[in-house]
Amino acid sequence: MNGNATFQWDAQDYANHSSVQQTWARDLIAGLGLNGDETVLDIGCGDGKVTAEIAACLPKGSVTGIDSSAEMIALAGKTFPPACRPNLSFRVVDACRLPFQAQFDLVFSNAALHWIRDHQPVLEGIHRALKPSGRAVAQMGGRGNASQVIAAVETIMAQNEWQCCFDDFAFPYGFYAPEEYEPWLVAMGFVVVRLELIPKDMIHDTEKAFKGWFRTTWLPYLARVPEDAREHFIEAVTAVYCKAHPADPAGQIHTQMQRLEFEVIKPA
Repeated sequence: MNGNATFQWDAQDYANHSSVQQTWARDLIAGLGLNGDETVLDIGCGDGKVTAEIAACLPKGSVTGIDSSAEMIALAGKTFPPACRPNLSFRVVDACRLPFQAQFDLVFSNAALHWIRDHQPVLEGIHRALKPSGRAVAQMGGRGNASQVIAAVETIMAQNEWQCCFDDFAFPYGFYAPEEYEPWLVAMGFVVVRLELIPKDMIHDTEKAFKGWFRTTWLPYLARVPEDAREHFIEAVTAVYCKAHPADPAGQIHTQMQRLEFEVIKPA
């Protein structure tokens, strides 16, 4: 998935707490207008469940899911074995070092590219991987994404108990605005069809679900905390967040997200 840092993913735990990401991916897939015979690359495929949904739309095509996490790819391959899904395959590949040459009709990515700060090598790789007239469609965290969660995390980071864990810590995510991103796409030779920042309400059914999402996706922060103190850190962040943003009457916790979404074409 990312070319900036390597984290130890708990693939099964992520799979158990990524239903919202899957729902958003379905919305993205529904707008692709697939004919069913395309060759597709899914960048940052994670546990593979979204890639499998793309495969189901390609009775005469195929999809390759890639991720930099060997743990994720192992789970994806186990869950969706080649014998059952002959048009679906998975590979451990760094998004910053895509090895493909004019191989795909469509490059797809959902909730992955914000793990990378420098998108130039990613976009270069996507351009190389596409056939002439091929498309790329991606959605990722954008400018202002999860800002309320980040505020809660930074409140805890500043406390004496945790300050020593975050010496020289730099903001790890690439959350960009359309006006920043468009020149990069144009410089790579893409024709920009659509580029927009979309607000989304991420809903966690319970406080426990919020903790599970935080535990499985905020790894750059948790990796700085001693393993035996991580649950304590998560509890502290959750307490601060839920005090500022209490659960709704149904007990659900809401997180305001901003998603940067683009659709581009590689000219013929």
